[in-house]
Amino acid sequence: MEIRRLTALKAALSLCWRSSRWGMVMGMIGAIAQSILPLVLLYLTKLLIDAIASGMTLANPIQMWPRILALVVVAASVAMARDVCSSLVALNQERLQEAVVDRVRELLHAKSVEIDLEYYENSDYYDKFHQAQSEAPYRPALLLSRLLQVLQGSISLGAIAILLFSLHWWVTLVLLVAVIPLLGARLRYAGQFYRQWQVWTGQERRGDYFSRVLTSASHAKEVRLLALGTYFQTRFRQLRQDLRHQKFKLAQRRTLVEILTQILATGIIFGALAAIAYQTLAGILTLGSLVMYYQAFQRGQVILRDTARGIASLYEHSLFLVNFSAFLQLQPTTIDPTFPKPLPQKLQQGICFDSVSFRYRHSQRWALRDVSLTIQAGETVALVGENGAGKTTLVKLLCRLYDPTQGRITWDGVDLREFAIAAVRRQIAVVFQDYARYDLTVGENIALGDLESAKNPQIEASAQSVGLTGAIAKLPLGYDTLLSHQFPQGEELSIGEWQKIAIARCFLRSGSILILDEPTSALDPQAEADIIQHFRQLRRDCTTILIGHRLSTVKLADRIFVLENGTITESGTHSQLIQHQGTYARLFETQAQSYRT
Repeated sequence: MEIRRLTALKAALSLCWRSSRWGMVMGMIGAIAQSILPLVLLYLTKLLIDAIASGMTLANPIQMWPRILALVVVAASVAMARDVCSSLVALNQERLQEAVVDRVRELLHAKSVEIDLEYYENSDYYDKFHQAQSEAPYRPALLLSRLLQVLQGSISLGAIAILLFSLHWWVTLVLLVAVIPLLGARLRYAGQFYRQWQVWTGQERRGDYFSRVLTSASHAKEVRLLALGTYFQTRFRQLRQDLRHQKFKLAQRRTLVEILTQILATGIIFGALAAIAYQTLAGILTLGSLVMYYQAFQRGQVILRDTARGIASLYEHSLFLVNFSAFLQLQPTTIDPTFPKPLPQKLQQGICFDSVSFRYRHSQRWALRDVSLTIQAGETVALVGENGAGKTTLVKLLCRLYDPTQGRITWDGVDLREFAIAAVRRQIAVVFQDYARYDLTVGENIALGDLESAKNPQIEASAQSVGLTGAIAKLPLGYDTLLSHQFPQGEELSIGEWQKIAIARCFLRSGSILILDEPTSALDPQAEADIIQHFRQLRRDCTTILIGHRLSTVKLADRIFVLENGTITESGTHSQLIQHQGTYARLFETQAQSYRT
């Protein structure tokens, strides 16, 4: 664990350096200046007081005025330089922190995109992501701030220790011994808080979920219609009260120990101060020396306390950054081959599922079991089955969002795992039933289907192919209308219109395979049939996979595969399956009866 903390500390400093090298250099210069200037001012104060005391013993004290005035001017200049330096250091710290926050978010985003879809179906991943997202954006900058604080304090303490050592060695020892209990207490409770924080992560995420339910647009209708506001408010309040109580108990114990250690440290410091006062009365020290040593003691105590806190804070931040480092070390399990084979620009023979079985990593149930099927190039096939039969899982494997647990999938006879993942996905256009809605303009929402080549004519043609032209014409800015009520001048579409946006985005994408996973559930049967038929006319050479419950559309497929409990139980054309009088015929007849009544 200690090696991991040191690695996290090194990674955090490296992150700060990459985010703003100039900011780190300026921070170190500022820390050195802030540690030296106060000590220079302290020594000038001693000289000033000694000059005043010496002048008061002369017959004409005014003759010391030029020296006193010069010391005042120099001291004022040093004090002004200290104040300017402090302001510049704060400004630099703010700039550096913003740069680090942006850099950390970029790393989080990059890793979130890189890792497999499997991670998003795993609660452990969400704990790791919550820990990284909630702490990492500000921890590295704070760690650097504390490191500079420790550096500044160490330089100041070194100078003060030399100064006090000139008085007597035991004075320096007393100052150091006084802070050890405080440092030990802070390090101990930093570790305890980190361990508890890991336990609290699940509760924190649960509280965040309740908060989203109460505040997000996706839940707003049901929360009001079903009067769920009080229920979720109560759940949120109870959970947060429990968390607050646990955190307060830990903070209470830490505060009690800190109070006791600070009282001990203060008693030791003032005991040493009494000894210095006695030496002054005995004539061993001058009045200026008394003031200098007193201020050195006072400042040394503050610096020691702050340095102890800084060290404890460094320890705490390094603990939390272990989670960030662990998140960044997550690796995808679906990976590119070392030497990928070139993928043909067009599917020539077809796709073959050869004894494919698949089980999600954290499940004991097989989502697919010994599935074998062949889809010829240019063919339109349909996958039919009840929810959970494995239809969408089969499509995810074809898109290489997962790899089969057993068996293989081939593209023109070559295992998909021998091609680059990006090359495979570039040849596939897909609309899932849980399609995404982006808070972008209409044109941008459609263009996301092919950002590299999307131009206005292609965007408009794609919108026309799904019957969106009329709806877009009614929007205030047409294709430039922002689709979100969360931002100024934004508009919202109906569910059916959003579904057409998703289909238009898919149609814009050129590729060998089109997959429509229940994409038209919000459309009426005629609109669905029109879209499918229009697409078949536009992309006759494309291999198409239809997934749906609406069998009036499915029967347009060249072949239909029926899945039950992760296996294929029937296959054939619509008429063949009706004659077979199996599951497909039963499902078709059930739907047909609902239209007859």
